[in-house]
Amino acid sequence: MRHTVLLGIAGVLAAGAASAQQVPYPEGYRDWHHVKTMVLQPGHPLYQAFGGIHHIYANPAAVEGYRTGSFPDGAVIVFDLLETVEGDAAISEGARKVVGVMHRDATAFAATGGWGFEGFAAGDPATRAVGPGNGDACFGCHQAEAAPSFVFSRLRP
Repeated sequence: MRHTVLLGIAGVLAAGAASAQQVPYPEGYRDWHHVKTMVLQPGHPLYQAFGGIHHIYANPAAVEGYRTGSFPDGAVIVFDLLETVEGDAAISEGARKVVGVMHRDATAFAATGGWGFEGFAAGDPATRAVGPGNGDACFGCHQAEAAPSFVFSRLRP
């Protein structure tokens, strides 16, 4: 099951070629600003590829972007996707499925709205699920959020 889920994530993330520039692994992201947490459950249209617990983190430049509506170069947003474990009337975090990254560089990633996209399978910095020429599949989904700089999440007041 876990292998199938990782292959599904890799397939969704690896479909295109927008830029040869690689998005770096976001070292220390769990110490950044926590934007939100959500759970995608069965029945959600993205469940097959992205079902589980999502924790969204933003570096200081991305927090500025959330507040102003304009994300500067150097802004990084991370979604930390974990399996869900259910028991004792609770949903808990299971194994890490992927660390998804949006990295803002308007010049390097001009073809994808100024954002580079990457996914690191199981959170392993050496296991890129998107790799060189990343972005088209990710950006295709994010285009629906063009008005707020292609970002789905919002800071909570």
